[in-house]
Amino acid sequence: MEIKEPSQEEIDLKYNEILRHAKRGGYFLNPDEQFAKDLVKGLIINDERYGFEACPCRLVLGEKELNLDIVCPCYYRDDDITEYGCCYCGLYVNEDISNGEKPVTAIPERRDLKSRGKDTGAPVAASSAGNLPYPVYRCNVCGYLCARNKPPEKCPVCGADQKRFDLFMR
Repeated sequence: MEIKEPSQEEIDLKYNEILRHAKRGGYFLNPDEQFAKDLVKGLIINDERYGFEACPCRLVLGEKELNLDIVCPCYYRDDDITEYGCCYCGLYVNEDISNGEKPVTAIPERRDLKSRGKDTGAPVAASSAGNLPYPVYRCNVCGYLCARNKPPEKCPVCGADQKRFDLFMR
Protein backbone atom coordinates (compact mmCIF):
# COMPACT_ATOMS: atom_id res chain seq x y z
CA MET A 1 0.00 0.00 0.00
CA GLU A 2 1.42 3.34 -1.02
CA ILE A 3 1.00 6.16 1.47
CA LYS A 4 0.32 9.52 -0.13
CA GLU A 5 2.06 12.63 1.11
CA PRO A 6 -0.48 14.98 2.74
CA SER A 7 -0.88 18.38 1.12
CA GLN A 8 0.08 21.55 2.95
CA GLU A 9 -3.62 22.40 3.12
CA GLU A 10 -4.39 19.06 4.86
CA ILE A 11 -1.54 19.65 7.30
CA ASP A 12 -2.68 23.21 8.05
CA LEU A 13 -6.29 22.10 8.59
CA LYS A 14 -5.27 19.32 10.97
CA TYR A 15 -2.81 21.61 12.78
CA ASN A 16 -5.53 24.23 13.32
CA GLU A 17 -7.94 21.55 14.57
CA ILE A 18 -5.36 20.28 17.08
CA LEU A 19 -4.54 23.87 18.09
CA ARG A 20 -8.25 24.62 18.76
CA HIS A 21 -8.62 21.46 20.88
CA ALA A 22 -5.41 22.25 22.75
CA LYS A 23 -6.50 25.80 23.59
CA ARG A 24 -9.94 24.63 24.66
CA GLY A 25 -8.34 22.06 26.99
CA GLY A 26 -5.77 24.43 28.48
CA TYR A 27 -2.84 22.96 26.52
CA PHE A 28 -0.16 24.61 24.38
CA LEU A 29 1.46 23.45 21.16
CA ASN A 30 5.16 23.69 20.42
CA PRO A 31 5.95 27.33 19.56
CA ASP A 32 8.06 26.15 16.59
CA GLU A 33 5.09 25.98 14.22
CA GLN A 34 7.01 24.23 11.43
CA PHE A 35 8.21 21.54 13.86
CA ALA A 36 4.64 21.10 15.14
CA LYS A 37 3.30 20.88 11.58
CA ASP A 38 5.90 18.23 10.74
CA LEU A 39 4.55 16.18 13.67
CA VAL A 40 0.99 16.78 12.44
CA LYS A 41 2.08 15.53 9.01
CA GLY A 42 3.30 12.35 10.73
CA LEU A 43 -0.09 11.97 12.47
CA ILE A 44 -1.88 12.24 9.11
CA ILE A 45 0.46 9.68 7.53
CA ASN A 46 0.03 7.30 10.48
CA ASP A 47 -3.75 7.67 10.26
CA GLU A 48 -3.60 6.62 6.61
CA ARG A 49 -1.06 3.85 7.29
CA TYR A 50 -2.58 2.34 10.45
CA GLY A 51 -6.09 3.75 10.61
CA PHE A 52 -5.36 5.84 13.71
CA GLU A 53 -3.25 8.87 14.61
CA ALA A 54 -0.36 7.18 16.38
CA CYS A 55 2.38 9.40 17.76
CA PRO A 56 4.84 9.83 14.88
CA CYS A 57 7.77 9.42 17.30
CA ARG A 58 6.80 6.00 18.61
CA LEU A 59 6.84 2.44 17.32
CA VAL A 60 3.40 1.08 16.40
CA LEU A 61 3.01 -2.57 17.35
CA GLY A 62 0.21 -4.51 15.71
CA GLU A 63 -3.46 -3.64 16.03
CA LYS A 64 -4.97 -0.40 17.25
CA GLU A 65 -6.03 -1.96 20.56
CA LEU A 66 -2.36 -2.58 21.40
CA ASN A 67 -1.53 1.04 20.62
CA LEU A 68 -4.35 3.02 22.22
CA ASP A 69 -1.80 4.44 24.65
CA ILE A 70 0.02 6.25 21.81
CA VAL A 71 -2.96 7.61 19.88
CA CYS A 72 -2.45 11.37 19.94
CA PRO A 73 -2.87 12.86 22.44
CA CYS A 74 -1.24 9.88 24.12
CA TYR A 75 -1.79 8.56 27.63
CA TYR A 76 1.62 9.89 28.65
CA ARG A 77 1.15 13.51 27.55
CA ASP A 78 -0.02 14.99 30.84
CA ASP A 79 2.63 13.34 33.02
CA ASP A 80 5.34 14.24 30.49
CA ILE A 81 4.25 17.89 30.38
CA THR A 82 4.05 18.08 34.17
CA GLU A 83 7.45 16.48 34.72
CA TYR A 84 9.46 17.63 31.69
CA GLY A 85 7.56 20.54 30.15
CA CYS A 86 6.61 18.74 26.94
CA CYS A 87 5.24 15.46 25.69
CA TYR A 88 7.53 12.79 24.25
CA CYS A 89 7.35 14.03 20.65
CA GLY A 90 7.29 17.70 21.64
CA LEU A 91 3.93 18.60 20.08
CA TYR A 92 2.35 19.56 23.42
CA VAL A 93 4.31 21.82 25.75
CA ASN A 94 3.78 23.73 28.98
CA GLU A 95 3.19 27.48 29.15
CA ASP A 96 6.85 28.32 29.86
CA ILE A 97 8.00 26.55 26.70
CA SER A 98 5.10 28.00 24.73
CA ASN A 99 6.16 31.50 25.76
CA GLY A 100 9.80 30.84 24.87
CA GLU A 101 10.96 31.05 28.49
CA LYS A 102 12.34 27.49 28.48
CA PRO A 103 13.57 25.21 25.68
CA VAL A 104 12.08 21.88 24.67
CA THR A 105 14.35 19.09 25.85
CA ALA A 106 14.49 15.37 25.14
CA ILE A 107 12.63 13.26 27.66
CA PRO A 108 12.70 9.54 28.51
CA GLU A 109 10.16 7.13 27.04
CA ARG A 110 7.45 6.09 29.51
CA ARG A 111 5.95 3.41 27.30
CA ASP A 112 6.74 -0.13 28.37
CA LEU A 113 7.19 -2.06 25.11
CA LYS A 114 7.70 -5.34 26.98
CA SER A 115 4.10 -5.31 28.16
CA ARG A 116 2.60 -4.74 24.69
CA GLY A 117 0.06 -7.44 23.97
CA LYS A 118 -0.58 -7.99 27.67
CA ASP A 119 -1.64 -4.52 28.76
CA THR A 120 -2.34 -1.39 26.76
CA GLY A 121 -1.19 0.88 29.56
CA ALA A 122 -4.70 2.27 29.89
CA PRO A 123 -6.07 2.93 33.35
CA VAL A 124 -8.05 -0.01 34.67
CA ALA A 125 -11.50 0.68 36.07
CA ALA A 126 -11.58 0.23 39.83
CA SER A 127 -14.20 -1.89 41.50
CA SER A 128 -14.40 0.38 44.52
CA ALA A 129 -13.50 3.95 45.38
CA GLY A 130 -10.62 2.75 47.57
CA ASN A 131 -8.90 0.94 44.70
CA LEU A 132 -8.39 3.63 42.05
CA PRO A 133 -5.53 3.29 39.56
CA TYR A 134 -4.84 7.05 39.79
CA PRO A 135 -5.51 9.72 42.40
CA VAL A 136 -8.41 12.07 41.59
CA TYR A 137 -7.83 15.83 41.77
CA ARG A 138 -10.54 18.50 42.04
CA CYS A 139 -10.35 22.07 40.79
CA ASN A 140 -11.45 24.32 43.65
CA VAL A 141 -12.67 26.96 41.21
CA CYS A 142 -15.07 25.02 38.97
CA GLY A 143 -15.18 21.49 40.44
CA TYR A 144 -13.53 19.77 37.46
CA LEU A 145 -12.30 16.26 38.40
CA CYS A 146 -9.38 14.47 36.79
CA ALA A 147 -7.83 11.09 37.50
CA ARG A 148 -4.07 11.21 36.86
CA ASN A 149 -0.76 11.20 38.70
CA LYS A 150 -0.69 14.99 39.17
CA PRO A 151 -3.22 17.75 38.50
CA PRO A 152 -2.97 19.59 35.15
CA GLU A 153 -0.96 22.81 34.96
CA LYS A 154 -4.17 24.63 34.09
CA CYS A 155 -7.76 23.49 34.52
CA PRO A 156 -9.14 22.62 31.06
CA VAL A 157 -12.55 23.98 32.06
CA CYS A 158 -11.87 27.29 33.82
CA GLY A 159 -8.13 27.85 33.31
CA ALA A 160 -7.30 27.87 37.04
CA ASP A 161 -3.66 27.26 37.95
CA GLN A 162 -2.44 23.84 39.17
CA LYS A 163 -2.18 25.26 42.70
CA ARG A 164 -5.98 25.51 42.80
CA PHE A 165 -6.34 21.68 42.67
CA ASP A 166 -6.67 19.52 45.77
CA LEU A 167 -6.43 15.76 46.11
CA PHE A 168 -10.06 14.64 46.06
CA MET A 169 -9.79 10.85 46.24
CA ARG A 170 -7.00 8.30 46.27
